[in-house]
Amino acid sequence: MLIDTHSHIYLNEFDDDRTEVIKRAIQNNIRTILLPNIDKNSINPMMQLANTYPKICLPMMGMHPTSVNENFKKELVLIEEWLTKEKFYGIGETGIDLYWDKKYTAEQIKSFSIQIGWAKKYNLPIVIHVRESFNEVFNILDNLNDEKLNGVFHCFTGTLQQAEKIISYGFKIGIGGVLTFKNSKLDETVKNIDLKHIILETDSPYLTPAPNRGKRNESSFMIYTAQKLAEVKNETLEKVTEITTENAINLFKLT
Repeated sequence: MLIDTHSHIYLNEFDDDRTEVIKRAIQNNIRTILLPNIDKNSINPMMQLANTYPKICLPMMGMHPTSVNENFKKELVLIEEWLTKEKFYGIGETGIDLYWDKKYTAEQIKSFSIQIGWAKKYNLPIVIHVRESFNEVFNILDNLNDEKLNGVFHCFTGTLQQAEKIISYGFKIGIGGVLTFKNSKLDETVKNIDLKHIILETDSPYLTPAPNRGKRNESSFMIYTAQKLAEVKNETLEKVTEITTENAINLFKLT
């Protein structure tokens, strides 16, 4: 069994064939799909999907950094209310994204810090989005990380030094389709990371792995990432599946 630890299959891109997408995931031995929230507008479709497939699609709750603006505090109040009403498996996705726009950097830092507080308060792992912001994220975690906090740096594309920093926090490293990209050089980094620190994901509908690059990503495609990881680590697919699945089960308390 594989676990897709990060998939947005509740988005409009899947409205025409969502049932078939989930069937294909199951056929590829992916039996659990974790759903990270984006903002207030994604909550209802995410929860509808989770309620339709309660044993397969598991929701998380948080606010994506690119959704942060001057009104972020009001939105966070609304989002935290959900944490008191329903069962969630993680806080996220949150983090800092300075690729698209640096206008709300201060607000992103504050939003991320608040959601770290939620992770501790509700005893949930945190799912961290990092884009051109490793230094900023590390600075926050250096101050706020403690024994109450764990989580994952999702869609990791950093250096070995950055991976080692993440591991030093006790966090997992989320590996997705970028591992299969010819020019990503992520394979050179992952080669030096022990499997016990890795979980797998798709970030559907984004970052589609080879050989399907250019198409909409979906959970069933995670098998290609798992196969590539097995090749990079010189391990069997069965071993990669066993270890990464156990890592995900332990992190998100799926037992």
